[in-house]
Amino acid sequence: MLKILIPTLMLLPVTWLAPPKWLWPSSLMHSLIIALASFLWLKNSSETGWTSLNSFMATDPLSTPLLILTCWLLPLMILASQNHLIPEPINRQRMYISLLTTLQIFLILAFSATEIIMFYVMFEATLLPTLVLITRWGNQTERLSAGFYFLFYTLAASLPLLIALLLLQNSTGTLSLLTLQYSSPLQLTTYADKIWWASCLLAFLVKMPLYGVHLWLPKAHVEAPIAGSMVLAAVLLKLGGYGMMRMLVVLDPLTKELSYPFIALALWGVIMTGSICLRQTDLKSLIAYSSVSHMGLVVGGILIQTPWGFTGALILMIAHGLTSSALFCLANTNYERTHSRTMVLARGLQMALPLMTTWWFISSLANLALPPLPNLMGELMILTSLFNWSWWTLILTGAGTLITAGYSLYMFLMTQRGPLPTHIATLDPSHTREHLLITLHLIPLLLLILKPELIWGWTA
Repeated sequence: MLKILIPTLMLLPVTWLAPPKWLWPSSLMHSLIIALASFLWLKNSSETGWTSLNSFMATDPLSTPLLILTCWLLPLMILASQNHLIPEPINRQRMYISLLTTLQIFLILAFSATEIIMFYVMFEATLLPTLVLITRWGNQTERLSAGFYFLFYTLAASLPLLIALLLLQNSTGTLSLLTLQYSSPLQLTTYADKIWWASCLLAFLVKMPLYGVHLWLPKAHVEAPIAGSMVLAAVLLKLGGYGMMRMLVVLDPLTKELSYPFIALALWGVIMTGSICLRQTDLKSLIAYSSVSHMGLVVGGILIQTPWGFTGALILMIAHGLTSSALFCLANTNYERTHSRTMVLARGLQMALPLMTTWWFISSLANLALPPLPNLMGELMILTSLFNWSWWTLILTGAGTLITAGYSLYMFLMTQRGPLPTHIATLDPSHTREHLLITLHLIPLLLLILKPELIWGWTA
């Protein structure tokens, strides 16, 4: 565990002490070495499932894929941000990289915590760097209101969680994930218990976000700089799913009845946010809403609590993390050239940047879950387990899948096909840096087809 955490901590002095010329190359190289070292976690040799276990941190098949995704994302964020931060003073560039590094430290501590309270503290701590990223480096003037939305939605939902956790500590005497699963099941009968159940899950449902409490997400995504959008879509939304999987072990007898409205909301959200995507004019907003619809499926898969549902949810979380992060990077390359996120103004780019079109094509197909990509694996597992639970869900999920295909192709056709407008006849050519960035998103996605049991979680 420490062989990843200590190098990540040492990234901070590297960032502040590197000479200006070497700031980006050295931090990128350092973070890439950390990302490669994190692959060692995949070798899980223990009988119990928990590896590299110490008194505070451990990895198991559920947290390992998410931890590796977190480590893999830092070099990609540094690669993506380089271009639009170069004009800024060197101290601001150092500050930016330091914020990304702190965010990674908090995320590693959150995903590997063995105590639920430690997970909660780190879950909250990720708010700060993200908030500073959105409010300081955002593009528009609305970035402050986006930061407020982000902060208050998350805080309002997560304070009940703290009280719920303290109550759980009182009744069971432990909050360690290692022992909680063996504690005697709670007798949840009263109304207070039902409120306790809701407050345990609400924080994670807002973070996912569940349809209905999702309004902070498109705002935060649209206003955030590219690295903010990437880490929000790829890792911070997954904190919600991971927290739900960890908490549901304790909430068992009540979940069967109480989860109905949440599953219904999540599946209804898949259709609603998909329909919103079909009439979006703003490229980043479209990708943000598509995240809400994918996470709706994940919420459904987790809440019915079958091994297939959990597996599908984990696969879809990892696949969606890589796909949506790649889409945000592509949207950013467009934005850096045309200085507009409106899709009507920047279209027909296939004529100007043909290789970029290839990346757009693969990412759009991954977004609509083309076989044999892991996105389809996750979606099929969730669809099957939901259909097994109640066949009515097939109407919602089936319609959702159709709409997803619709808006993914709409996004591709709007940005890439058609005649090139006259006002963007002179575009910068695409850089090797950008091609490397997208390649590093899509190669893991394509390699996971060959060995999907790495991200199957507990059922592997």
